[in-house]
Amino acid sequence: MAVPTGLRASLALLVSTAAVAGCGDEPRPAATVRADADRVPAFAPQPASGRERPTADEPAGRWLTARLKKPTKLRRAPGGRAVARLRTRTEFGSPRVLGVVARRDGWLQVVATELPNGDRAWIRSADARLGSTDWSIRVDRSARRLVLRRGDSRVERLTVAVGRPDTPTPRGRFTVTDKLRPARADSPYGCCIVALSGRQTKLVEGWPGGDRLAIHATPQTETIGDAASLGCLRARDADVRALMRRVPLGTPVFIRS
Repeated sequence: MAVPTGLRASLALLVSTAAVAGCGDEPRPAATVRADADRVPAFAPQPASGRERPTADEPAGRWLTARLKKPTKLRRAPGGRAVARLRTRTEFGSPRVLGVVARRDGWLQVVATELPNGDRAWIRSADARLGSTDWSIRVDRSARRLVLRRGDSRVERLTVAVGRPDTPTPRGRFTVTDKLRPARADSPYGCCIVALSGRQTKLVEGWPGGDRLAIHATPQTETIGDAASLGCLRARDADVRALMRRVPLGTPVFIRS
């Protein structure tokens, strides 16, 4: 089926089947959201070191991140075939911050939106500023539970809605790419949206939106705790606001059964 591209499509995918029925089949226009870029953490240039313990010049957080300094190519292997070109801003206008899973002599292996779920590719470390975070998000689909952690400590434990049996929330490791705030009080996304790098691979036939995943609020609070969405994770406004305040771009998100 033909799927629209760009910002309009990316916003549309965040709406569940029920939300579409409630607000019409047309996606909201791009002006209904804005990037919450004020809380993007500062990043300083860091060496691509293989040391297990950070020095004063290396990021001290558990999870490495990379903020692009300039457009760069995403490569299948260090120095290998290019599979995509990355800009310094996301499609929503946020700074482009990638999750780093490995380092190798001037190269960073990253999680990126342009890759299939579970896939990894490489960028030159000189094209990014290495940073880190101790924040992480863990989602248990069967328990309908999201746990926000800082290091080894549990900070929040939230009940969420997950994907329906025919459109399950994909499993794997993803990254927070954007923090967005709808401009309309009656938005089907509630107060806010934490966009993820992952994609829904089991789209509903005829679905007019895109395939990006997200954690977002919802006016349909009665669905929270159920398998009710097209793949996104729904939570209460207050819970998503807490995530927006705390997690930086590049935070890893682990979703399991």
